[in-house]
Amino acid sequence: MPSLPPTIEALRQTIQDRYPVAFETLNIGGEPLHLLQVQDIEPLLAGKDPFADTGAFPFWVKLWESSMALAAFVATLTPRPGETLLELGAGLGAPGLAAARRGFAVTLTDYEEEILDIQRVNAAANGLDNVTCRLLDWKAPPQLERYDTIIGAEILFREEFFAPLLNLFDTLLAPDGVIYLAHDMRRKSLPAFLRQAEDRFSIEFSTRTMRSDEETLTVVINRLRPRRRPAN
Repeated sequence: MPSLPPTIEALRQTIQDRYPVAFETLNIGGEPLHLLQVQDIEPLLAGKDPFADTGAFPFWVKLWESSMALAAFVATLTPRPGETLLELGAGLGAPGLAAARRGFAVTLTDYEEEILDIQRVNAAANGLDNVTCRLLDWKAPPQLERYDTIIGAEILFREEFFAPLLNLFDTLLAPDGVIYLAHDMRRKSLPAFLRQAEDRFSIEFSTRTMRSDEETLTVVINRLRPRRRPAN
């Protein structure tokens, strides 16, 4: 287990008291990335059936293949001094932490404080002091700065969030900023979202093949840049 400062170790122990967690190590860009992960989701389900109630599944506990692909991608970027990056629906925070290691000033966000606690532990476990963790409700966002880069993996899972997400991009992306979104190619909501986004953004894509013992899947990484509006 990575060595943690006393205050962060106390936070890790508080998390451990709620549900079983353990550190697992990824290889991202040739370097280890330590992530505290939930080992058993039953305490989080509180008796709910995730197959009967999809809203009951805590999506943030899973390290999605798209998150790993996005982390590997941002590990290839070279930020300018002071360049900022916002990760939406960060969950365990792998892509944002990989970006922080590259030198971005990173803000990890999610919708519950307990998720942010795990992000704080993960940032400390990797010796990253250029990471901030903040609550972010897409439908009622707080006042935040604009960011040079916005990223997200597997965040397009409900169409009701498409309009709030596009408004969030308008509000939080710097005028010359860029957005990177990573999703399993099979996610049916992705084309629908991109159709809504294409009048505001120029959109490009690349793909990554992710292999595991169980399956091989294709991850799409979309790059969105704001379209230039004609001057009035």
